[in-house]
Amino acid sequence: METFSDLSHLDKNYWETRWQNKKTGWDIGFSSPAIVEYMLQYQNKDAKILIPGCGNAYEVESLYNLGFKNITVVDISATAVEILKEKYKDTEGVKVICEDFFNHKGNYDLIIEQTFFCAISPLLRTQYAQKMHSLLNENGGIIGVLFNKVFEKNGPPFGGTVSEYQTLFSENFDIQKMEECYNSIEPRKGSEVFINLKKKKVI
Repeated sequence: METFSDLSHLDKNYWETRWQNKKTGWDIGFSSPAIVEYMLQYQNKDAKILIPGCGNAYEVESLYNLGFKNITVVDISATAVEILKEKYKDTEGVKVICEDFFNHKGNYDLIIEQTFFCAISPLLRTQYAQKMHSLLNENGGIIGVLFNKVFEKNGPPFGGTVSEYQTLFSENFDIQKMEECYNSIEPRKGSEVFINLKKKKVI
């Protein structure tokens, strides 16, 4: 079972070292099929989109090819960001930022979750939900995939359950969808849920 007593090592230096040593086992090498399929039917091509903890950000190219031209990606690793800045230096409408997500400022219509939630300390999950809410415009939302399993080895990645996620997000979001992801990549089949969360209005 996972224990979360001391996760202070999961800082900028930890992730930078992982990138420098090419220990990026979370990298699947292409865009998440579940995210691409959802975005195929997402109508607002002018939407301001954020991908936090983006890593190699394969989704950027897929989104751009679908007509989305207002995309911001954030990662805490300078090495990851350097790679992306070079890759997208001539791509208008793609902004690459090296920053701790929890310090990021902006307003977005859609935030895409892809292996970021599972990388941060579970002790930060309430803060994550609150930060996501603060970054979204009215009627904005989060889509993406979360692990629906508990890992025996202490993470990252860190897992969780649907009931935990429902409790975590229900205060700030209307849960439009949180169910088994039918188009996960083969190694993750049966262990992911697809989420579609709409920002609740502040009363």
